[in-house]
Amino acid sequence: MIETPPLVDQYCQGVLRTELGLGTFEAHLISSAGPPAAGTTFFDTQTGFAVRRWCPPLLGLEPHCTPARYLARRRELGVVEAGKRLLRGSGVAAYLVDTGVPGDLTGPKELSLAGDAETFEIVRLELLAEQVADTSGTVTAFLSNLVEALQHAAAGAAAFSCGAAAGYPAVLAFAPEPPGPGEVHGAAGRWLARRAKGEAVRDPVLLRHLLWSAVASGLPIQLHTGAGEPAEYPGRADPALLTDFVRATAGLGTRLVLLGGYPYHRHSARLASAFPHVYADLGAVLSQTGARAATVLAELLETAPFGKLMFSSGGRRLPELHAVGALVFRQALQDVLGGWVADGSWSRRDADRVAAMIAAGNARRVYRLDERA
Repeated sequence: MIETPPLVDQYCQGVLRTELGLGTFEAHLISSAGPPAAGTTFFDTQTGFAVRRWCPPLLGLEPHCTPARYLARRRELGVVEAGKRLLRGSGVAAYLVDTGVPGDLTGPKELSLAGDAETFEIVRLELLAEQVADTSGTVTAFLSNLVEALQHAAAGAAAFSCGAAAGYPAVLAFAPEPPGPGEVHGAAGRWLARRAKGEAVRDPVLLRHLLWSAVASGLPIQLHTGAGEPAEYPGRADPALLTDFVRATAGLGTRLVLLGGYPYHRHSARLASAFPHVYADLGAVLSQTGARAATVLAELLETAPFGKLMFSSGGRRLPELHAVGALVFRQALQDVLGGWVADGSWSRRDADRVAAMIAAGNARRVYRLDERA
């Protein structure tokens, strides 16, 4: 067996506090803009099969039990107890939690108690800007308050993040450089007028301003580049769109972490290989591919240096996705590295060392978690 330390889940979201019926539960299994095909279910996906393989034993059931039986057991235990068993059965010692996601989700402290693990906050840039806008009366006040809010957040957070749904990858493909003060002031005025009607951050100049302000903070920035974002934004999260921004931020001391990425994971790995400040996340790449996870992991290991890859579950809303992400990762790591040891390509010592790097060591170094403990 390949040895790994307790995992550091370097990107996840909170979990829902409410009980879920079959239809509501399966709607959270994958990111989709609509219902499943007639006569089918979202359990009929690699993610759904992975949930049925790995999660039932954590709740005292046999693997591959029916969805109805699994959810009946989940309701019997209650949402709190089921969540605890799933999170604590995943072998995760630390979570980095994106707190900028809408919904009745647990925050870092609740996730820490449920999972018996350390937690660290990831601050979503768009939400921070919206919160500042809602308490600022003028453009000048907004821009001044935004600087203070970013500084305050940077003092306590482990990282900043920006969601692909905001459209920033396409924005950066056309204008990767920071905007000028006049551009920012004008864009802020236009957006504040629309914000009064509830509009989220979509202005391309403001998105660039937020990202470059985060670069100046020195904290790592997590950039969503594929799976896990709403399906109505296909193609806009291709990491190839970020190449010029990656090049522009080289040498500034800020680390960029490319999240998700599937099916663009090879390009994320190539960027991580080419640029010292870029890292690639395994995240939803593995949990989404389920039984094929070992193949995808091997493709990432073909391209990226081992010190540039980091595990995450990519878990969102359902504690099952946190658990599946961790357990599928361990199995894929065992299958790939164990296979290379068995055929003599790698030594056991090297396999254990690389496994420890990807499972926890790289994340602890990139986010300086041991300094925050």
